[in-house]
Amino acid sequence: MIRLISWLQAWAQGLDLAIRLYVASVFFRSGLLKIGNWDGTLYLFENEYQVPLLAPVAAAWLGTFAELFFPVFLALGLAARFAALSLFVFNIIAVVSFWHVLSENQAALNSHWYWGVLLAVILFHGPGKLSLDHLIWKRLEASR
Repeated sequence: MIRLISWLQAWAQGLDLAIRLYVASVFFRSGLLKIGNWDGTLYLFENEYQVPLLAPVAAAWLGTFAELFFPVFLALGLAARFAALSLFVFNIIAVVSFWHVLSENQAALNSHWYWGVLLAVILFHGPGKLSLDHLIWKRLEASR
């Protein structure tokens, strides 16, 4: 029974890492696409995306920053809950901004729901033991 529990704990740690790496890669690759074709990105933010409360150029810069910055922290498991929360909010804004298209494309909308659920897992469960957050907390507790 102890071996089974040990195996399940190891599996769960790997799953935490896999979730973080998968979600980070989705958002990071999207950020790379935006920065790789900046004129196209500006066009989309000016003509397609309807980001509330932000000018299109500001939304393009902030969106690209979010997709390139927070996934790195998420993958490393450093300030992972903050990174997950930031990407969770970003994901909601993306759905709201592109609703006129997503509402007619169930597969794309489902992807956003899926990413949101995975980000919520990280947010509420934490990044797991295979993370810099865990290592930092472990060292802080040992120094007390």
